[in-house]
Amino acid sequence: MPSTETPTIPMIVSVDDHVVEPAHVWSTWLPARYRERGPRVERRGLAGLRMVGPAIYEHEFDDAAPPCDIWFYEGLVVPLKRHIAAVGFDRDDMTLSPITYDEMRDGCYDAKARVDDMLLNHVERSLCFPTFPRFCGQTFLEASDKEVAGACVTAYNDWMVEEWCGESDGHLIPLTLVPLWDVEACAAEVRRNAARGVHAVCFSEIPPHLGLPSIHSGAWDPFLAACAETDTVVCMHIGSSSKMPATSADAPPAVQATLSFGNAMSSMSDFLFSGVLVRFPELRLAYSEGQIGWIPYILERADDVWQEHRAWGGVRDRVPDPPSTYYFRQIYGCFFRDRHGLASLDDVGVDNITFETDYPHTDSTWPHTLQVAEKMFAGLDDATIAKICRDNARRMLSLDG
Repeated sequence: MPSTETPTIPMIVSVDDHVVEPAHVWSTWLPARYRERGPRVERRGLAGLRMVGPAIYEHEFDDAAPPCDIWFYEGLVVPLKRHIAAVGFDRDDMTLSPITYDEMRDGCYDAKARVDDMLLNHVERSLCFPTFPRFCGQTFLEASDKEVAGACVTAYNDWMVEEWCGESDGHLIPLTLVPLWDVEACAAEVRRNAARGVHAVCFSEIPPHLGLPSIHSGAWDPFLAACAETDTVVCMHIGSSSKMPATSADAPPAVQATLSFGNAMSSMSDFLFSGVLVRFPELRLAYSEGQIGWIPYILERADDVWQEHRAWGGVRDRVPDPPSTYYFRQIYGCFFRDRHGLASLDDVGVDNITFETDYPHTDSTWPHTLQVAEKMFAGLDDATIAKICRDNARRMLSLDG
């Protein structure tokens, strides 16, 4: 019989949270010669806000409408929305509606306030994905002026390391971007940041969706080699391919939200059969916000395909061992609520899963993460709980002390 006692939950290392970049990031951290062409925030009255594509919104400016803080960059107009800064609002008020920095909780964009909210939520350390750049820097990949875009990537990373994390007394863990359009520059940026203690970088789960080479092409090898050599984990958030699984154009967003793990599943299948993990045995991959309940079947199916179909499946020579071998050696999953995944720990791998709070998004368990964890982890032993809540994340992110 499972234990009915409330388990002891250690302070959590959350591997997937988000920062709403403060308005001054690029006006402060870009070199002066680029600032007029860099991202900026203006407050405008906004009406009729509707999302029609990744970072694309229909709206109209109206001085009589509710105020909204809006990012402007090249041709982009990106309003801040309540659902990306949802903590502190009632569930039914976490809507796709305009918001200003004044209306959102300070922890969304202020490092010291974030740490206060983390400690209130039983979280010791946190890794935060970007908002305006999108989950792997697609905003700058799509920019027409790549000189300015490259400077924006560098400026973001300097802000991330020196201000956002630097002012957090070690509670915030740096997660950086790379200029995806130039693989050699990607590798150089990984090494530049690793030299100052960064061990996590954003990447796209399915690069061809962004018009980039696939991982099968070998084009990414300089970047992947740099990550392997510097103990930099490649973090792939759902949506980092700017294309979410969907059934039809008129399906409600709830369908995409339900199927959001699909890109992580596809990406992991890609990597398992690519030979990348064979060529770079020190490389580590992390799938953020993808949940874990789907992992046992994909590993079973991949191993079956390798066993039964490798003669014609194009992987006989590039993947010498069953694909699950490389998963258990080099890949981490991430979840916030996944009872089915926890019930399948032997197949998921107790050393391969990490925990998150998703602050400040609508999926966030803030400020009740401790209570959520106590309920989910009831019946698990202390050593397993410690691995899930912090030990695996610390190993994945090369955290010390």
